Amino acid sequence: MTTRPPLPPFTLETAMQKVRMAEDAWNTRDPERVAQAYTEDCPWRNRAEFINGRQEIVAFLQRKWNRELDYRLIKEIWAHADNRIAVRFAYEWHDDSGQWFRSYGNENWEFAENGLMRRRIASINDLPIREEDRKFHWPLGRRPDDHPGLSDLGL
Repeated sequence: MTTRPPLPPFTLETAMQKVRMAEDAWNTRDPERVAQAYTEDCPWRNRAEFINGRQEIVAFLQRKWNRELDYRLIKEIWAHADNRIAVRFAYEWHDDSGQWFRSYGNENWEFAENGLMRRRIASINDLPIREEDRKFHWPLGRRPDDHPGLSDLGL
């Protein structure tokens, strides 16, 4: 059985580590890499879309990142207990017409004993923003350790 440390039950430290690992993976915009963090049959609710399993996760993320260009994400822990973590997040992206958005949301995560996520529930809202109102300016990829987080940015 594949394991993906840190494993539940989570401490604050290990939950924060799990959140940063998820943020880093999503900032690669690599659907195959991101999908490896979930169980084979992991159900998602993402806005009004219901997704089941890794194959559907990969297809969803491919569609997402073909539409959400120059995607940059920050996640922040909200709460944790045993095998569950709640996060809040924001990401910035633009569409193919150049319109920028900041998408805000919350996720509830439940993990299997092996550290793979076995359930993801996300609620997300999109806010059109002007390019000059962007706050996420690091080069595409992993957010630098010295870049402010959501709370530091007043988000």
